Amino acid sequence: MNIDSIKNGIVIDHIQAKKGLEIYEALKLDELDCSVAIITNARSKKMTKKDIIKIDKNINLDLDILGYIDPNITINIINNDKLSDKYHVELPKEIVNIIKCKNPRCITSIEQDLNHIFVLTDKEKKKYRCKYCETIGG
Repeated sequence: MNIDSIKNGIVIDHIQAKKGLEIYEALKLDELDCSVAIITNARSKKMTKKDIIKIDKNINLDLDILGYIDPNITINIINNDKLSDKYHVELPKEIVNIIKCKNPRCITSIEQDLNHIFVLTDKEKKKYRCKYCETIGG
């Protein structure tokens, strides 16, 4: 398989296998007017299998979404055919409007314009709780 290299853009690497499409949808990459490649089940020495997303344009990424879906992701910024920056995402301490509270009695069910805010309560288990009613999310 041959995927062209990127002159200027972003490579989202070390995505847990089978999570690439979820990230593609969560970041709304289908709305971009540039080439986007999703490579699934690529061989990896470190992970056995991984997904990779290549975006042929420099855009602002929502790092909270990426960190929530897979905190082991690496972001590579490519400029003029060269790696110009590389960084890792982390599990966010708080997420806003990424997941919705399932509790029908939560204020977010009544107040439609209220943000769905979840706070990280257990980093090891990746557990978040609603800021308003403490229901476990995700």
